[in-house]
Amino acid sequence: MTRTTRGVSFWIVLTILLANFAGSTLRAEDAIETTGMAVGQTAGNLVFLPAKIASVSIGWLSGALSYVLTGGNGDLTKQIWRDTSEGPYLITPEVARKGVGRRPELEQQK
Repeated sequence: MTRTTRGVSFWIVLTILLANFAGSTLRAEDAIETTGMAVGQTAGNLVFLPAKIASVSIGWLSGALSYVLTGGNGDLTKQIWRDTSEGPYLITPEVARKGVGRRPELEQQK
């Protein structure tokens, strides 16, 4: 790996770890569940973030190419860009809960 690639990778991983281990964003009461959520979000973001970057990059390229090939159809280009660049950009506790669903037994303990 080159020096630049290692530096970028380091900052991406550091950002993901800091975002996931922030105590105020985790609402689980159990220490094991809190740790599980943080590890799961970190692992998920390690896959999700590069996939999102690739999706947005391909979307921007496809949108620009569609503009050229359709003779300046701006509506199509904007639709492609809007579809590929919408969030979420990171897996947060809220995004994880939407994917997994609510657990009523945890909400009653509060």
